[in-house]
Amino acid sequence: MSTHTPAVIELRLREIAQLFNSLDPSPFLDRDLDADAENFIVSWAAEIAMHHELQLVIHLATPPKAGYPADVPQAVRSYFAHRAEHKQREFSQLMRRGRLSLLVGLGFLASCLGGAELAQRLTVGAMAGIVRESLLIIGWVAMWRPLEIYLYDWWPVRADERRLRRLARMEVRLIVPQTPS
Repeated sequence: MSTHTPAVIELRLREIAQLFNSLDPSPFLDRDLDADAENFIVSWAAEIAMHHELQLVIHLATPPKAGYPADVPQAVRSYFAHRAEHKQREFSQLMRRGRLSLLVGLGFLASCLGGAELAQRLTVGAMAGIVRESLLIIGWVAMWRPLEIYLYDWWPVRADERRLRRLARMEVRLIVPQTPS
């Protein structure tokens, strides 16, 4: 937890229903956020340094309808927690794919190296060099995907997961206009 004052993301809506996907039939706490609202919140969070905690302040132009759930803050946090879990599963699948790609790539590379040695012994002249070098290149190219996964592909997935976990713990406040008495 940071000791800094939370960075505030302000969202202005006509009504609270704009925050949620109107086509989602899920119970309120499990409902998806509206895509535009989610993109707005996530893009602002991406601009704020990771060491800052976040606070979402939702300004409503009209008060919520009677009976509208009061647990909007929990619904927003639950949505981002669910998305973070999804990113965690995506990361696990990527690592599983990386391990399988690495095993296949290493097996293929070993076959190519063996084939290159065999070609060197069985053929003579320029053709032996061409076959040997071709097999070495093909073997190393087979390692491209596992190396790409382990060197580069996991970073954005982990960064998204961290950002979503940060959003899942942010404070959410509703600012509702006063109704005339």
